[in-house]
Amino acid sequence: MQIHLVAVGKLKDKHLRKAVDVYLDRIQRYAKVRETELRDGSDAEVRARFERAIPDRSYVVALEVEGASHTSHQLAERVGRCEGSGVQSMVFLIGGSYGLPKAVSESADLELSLSPMTLPHRLARLFLAEQIYRAFTILRNEPYSH
Repeated sequence: MQIHLVAVGKLKDKHLRKAVDVYLDRIQRYAKVRETELRDGSDAEVRARFERAIPDRSYVVALEVEGASHTSHQLAERVGRCEGSGVQSMVFLIGGSYGLPKAVSESADLELSLSPMTLPHRLARLFLAEQIYRAFTILRNEPYSH
């Protein structure tokens, strides 16, 4: 299975970039990882960019402040179900400053909230990468998540 993070905007802060890369490298132990940064634009442009970035046979998770809340263990269970069911890619979508285009969120398999608080999209990417890594360690009963 492949984990694919698709986000609007570039991570320009070198410290955040380094922190995200640490978790993406750790995830590589369990799954292939790909990160795609999209240019911002109108809703229609961003929607088209997201649609082109999502591979076929993907399980798509749209990050939305109003989405479903999951514990780390619940996210791990969802990742595990995808791993075991032949899903080629689990794709996580992160919007820009105005969020995701509504049509993109509505077409996702899951709308997930990382927090009821609004997170800057660059911090959401770091938080998400860490939680995906944590999910894999939970599934393999490794000590990281304790």
